[in-house]
Amino acid sequence: MAWFMTGSIEEFLAVAGEFLMSQLAENTVLVTVAETLQARGMAAFGDAAPLFGWWLEAGGPIESAFVHTPPNPVLLTTVPPRAVESLVASWPRGRPLSGVNAPAQVASAFASSWHQGTAAAPSLHRRERLYRLGDLAAPQPKPAGRPRAAEATDKDLLVAWVTAFQEETGAAAGNAPRRVDDRLSYGGFTLWEVDGAPVSVAGITRPVGGMIRIGPVYTPPGFWRRGYAGAVTAAVSQTALEAGAREVLLFTDLANPTSNSVYQRLGFEPVEDRVVLLYERTPTPSI
Repeated sequence: MAWFMTGSIEEFLAVAGEFLMSQLAENTVLVTVAETLQARGMAAFGDAAPLFGWWLEAGGPIESAFVHTPPNPVLLTTVPPRAVESLVASWPRGRPLSGVNAPAQVASAFASSWHQGTAAAPSLHRRERLYRLGDLAAPQPKPAGRPRAAEATDKDLLVAWVTAFQEETGAAAGNAPRRVDDRLSYGGFTLWEVDGAPVSVAGITRPVGGMIRIGPVYTPPGFWRRGYAGAVTAAVSQTALEAGAREVLLFTDLANPTSNSVYQRLGFEPVEDRVVLLYERTPTPSI
């Protein structure tokens, strides 16, 4: 039984790609991060080198995987309990870790094992729920306005809104202009406009295996509570379905009952809960 690690995205996908795709919804973030690294290069999420890993027993199938793109928390799939302590013990010495993003039980087990090796305790940053679109329902009542695909001329606005979204959510998703350029390169932003003025935005990931994930969804505070976020989410969902997507996913913050209610009314159904834990410092384990 062992964790195998590599800095090569090609090797990682050649070995672990089938495992990741076998549970495409649950592994959506790892899959789309890997796809972005392939498309945009290894510095897509920051200047530090990414690290990839997978767990298997001798002669057995892969059971778990991780993707780490500093400064973001390490992304984990489901992990057998016996593999959690092994991952902490195998973590490369000197490689900082800002946190962990994993299914709730896995995140708790990882944090406990990491604490034993470093004495560092994480803080709860966010509880997330993954949703999958069932039957899309139009928002009722439909707000004023219409959707349109964002263009290169919208870049400054999008950078400002992505930056605001990252600040509001505490996300360490990398350089905002770089992220916006990436999304614009494949039509990954849709704006909701009222009288020709943008009031909300929704992004989507690249399609992978018939799956797309919506996010970020951002509405500036001056336009809250007018239904724009639901409308632009419904619009990008419909566009994705018409383009052939079989899985339309999104994450919500469980601390925000309003957004969870909005997405459920649009037809999104719960899949699983994840937890994001963050460390104030980034110690490495001594075990």
